[in-house]
Amino acid sequence: MIFKALSSKTRVEMMKLLMKSDYHVSGLAKALGISVPVAAKHVRILEDAELVESKIFGKTHVLRVNREKLYEAMETFGEEYGIEVPKGTSIVDALKEVASVGIRKIEDKEFIESIDDEEGFFVYEVDGSSPEMPVNEYKMDKSGEIEIKRLVPVLKKRVRVKVKE
Repeated sequence: MIFKALSSKTRVEMMKLLMKSDYHVSGLAKALGISVPVAAKHVRILEDAELVESKIFGKTHVLRVNREKLYEAMETFGEEYGIEVPKGTSIVDALKEVASVGIRKIEDKEFIESIDDEEGFFVYEVDGSSPEMPVNEYKMDKSGEIEIKRLVPVLKKRVRVKVKE
């Protein structure tokens, strides 16, 4: 349902606007150059997919993007593995059991720079928490779940900077 809701260019443009700010339906219509009834139809589709939430203030409905639902949809594409490692294994070594892992060493710290030849900036969590140490220093001393997340821009910003002479 989410991907069907995002199959319209108009709804994608609405989501981009709502990622930046809350809007009333008429404000979205004006920003997109479409009629209010057409905007309302598109908003209903986004609401049905739970991508947009409506807050009611008196008779006014203010729309806001449901970021959690959007992120949840992206988790669909994540892979899951089960492995067994000896106590004291580093996260880097555990990852090497399931993927081709590229490591960048900066001084005495190691950072993941690619997984299965997909480059990027990666962070990790162990049982839902982000340890405050590089992946080569974290040792697994009990069973748990490691999540490796490639950080990708959800919002893209372009800033043109002009330096005065």
